[in-house]
Amino acid sequence: MILCVGEILADMIGSERDGNFYYERKAGGAPFNVACAAQRFGAEVAFVGCVGDDLIGAFLKQFAEDRGFSHTEIATDPARNTTLAFVELDEHGDRSFCFYRHGTADYHLPSVPDAYLRRATLVHIGSLMLSTEEGRAYALLLADRAHRAGIPVSFDVNFRTDIFRDKDAALAVYRQMFEKADIVKFSEDEVEMFTEDYIRDRLKEKLVFVTLGKHGAEWRYHGKTHRLPALDLKPVDTTGAGDAFYAGVLSRLDGKRTDDLSDAQLDEALKWGNVAGSLNTLGHGAIDCLPTQEEILRALETY
Repeated sequence: MILCVGEILADMIGSERDGNFYYERKAGGAPFNVACAAQRFGAEVAFVGCVGDDLIGAFLKQFAEDRGFSHTEIATDPARNTTLAFVELDEHGDRSFCFYRHGTADYHLPSVPDAYLRRATLVHIGSLMLSTEEGRAYALLLADRAHRAGIPVSFDVNFRTDIFRDKDAALAVYRQMFEKADIVKFSEDEVEMFTEDYIRDRLKEKLVFVTLGKHGAEWRYHGKTHRLPALDLKPVDTTGAGDAFYAGVLSRLDGKRTDDLSDAQLDEALKWGNVAGSLNTLGHGAIDCLPTQEEILRALETY
């Protein structure tokens, strides 16, 4: 079972129609997106998060309940509002973000029940909680609990400049988390931020995935690397594409020993990730247009 822990929020996706600008409410938050996608791709999933006691929070809790996760622990914080992320798209479907996240609920997380850890085969931790002292302590403690239980830890960098405004301080915090993680996902820009030298030298014992946009993605493991292309598609909205990619990867790695993976297993996971991420760009929102397992398998036949 993949246990996903971290931010759940509303993506407010903007578009202009008939001279007016509209925002469409969508469920979001990177670890929640991964949870929804992994469940759709056939994995057993649990999710832990927090929302505010407001109409957006009620919408998100109902949305999560409708996903059919094996376990769900979403706290309702009576003192804080649900986090919002305003998203605008350019003509290529690429995104710009603006977070409404001052004193909001997403990082005031409930403790992960021991029963969830007993069932989990992989723990995936979201990154936005690292922006606060209490969130950092929570993430590091959860990683330690997972390792004591013999469970590998996954972490997605998912760096957001308007969340982590002090870049140097953020890099130091992220490096702490890298030490705890077994599987780490970077975007191409994030590799540049942390530097190739750091990733090669300090993360050489980790399993690393790097997304490369229209150029596909690659895995890096024990000094080896392999890149595979993306599908040749015209994206409508890239929101959540990286999360769909990572869910595709994790759904193929779930239950496997991270210290005993073959190149063929890593290639299979990378193919699933590339296809899932590419297909998810064909509609709006991170979750509403997730491909089915059948659609991914059909695309893999000609990949």
